Amino acid sequence: MTDHQRLTPAIELARRNGARFPNESEDYRRARDVLLAEEIELRRHIERVAEQRRALPPGGEVKKEYRFQGNSGPVTLKDLFADKDTLVVYSYMFGPERERPCPMCTCLLSAWDGEVPDMQQRVALAVVARSPIERLLSFKKERGWRYLPLYSDIDGAYSRDYRALGEGGNDDAAFNVFTRRDGTIRHFWSEEMGQVTADPGQDPRGAPDPMPIWTVLDTTPEGRPADWYPKLSYSSQI
Repeated sequence: MTDHQRLTPAIELARRNGARFPNESEDYRRARDVLLAEEIELRRHIERVAEQRRALPPGGEVKKEYRFQGNSGPVTLKDLFADKDTLVVYSYMFGPERERPCPMCTCLLSAWDGEVPDMQQRVALAVVARSPIERLLSFKKERGWRYLPLYSDIDGAYSRDYRALGEGGNDDAAFNVFTRRDGTIRHFWSEEMGQVTADPGQDPRGAPDPMPIWTVLDTTPEGRPADWYPKLSYSSQI
């Protein structure tokens, strides 16, 4: 019997919750308890998926010496690990052909910026784009990012091999995780959801979604809009 089979049924945990709010109706509380049970099941499913991800067999060995340009000069993929055994690489849609970076990527990275010191306690992190490093650092300053470690994919080799270029050589976002064990670097996991895996009426997205904005909007009555996306700036901003 697996651990999740020994867990207390979600609906029982929901009934134990005991939460009440001013002036709520009995209909609301019954529906909310049913929803709470589903939320508990969702949490459990997320953990089961994470366990399955951690149990993946070894991925492909990284045999190329991918080179990047950082704030302090050229580095290799191996260098990006620093003193960690796991490296998370986000491919930022800000190639040289773009006048401005992707608003969705920028929204995600803005949310991540403050978390970088915490992430780096556990893993190494690199944000890679194909624009020259000077251009990336200039936008970092414009955006007010403090912590994101930005690197230029000097020759585009990494971007081509790890799904950061779409059809026609256009930028594509990519999220890859690499491991270093006994001196060998391997690919561990990559986000693989996209247009072909999307459900009808929904924007293509992964699960769990790494963008906090969608998690917040999913708790609202309006939900996640099908025709709205973040922008780099808004007219109401000073």
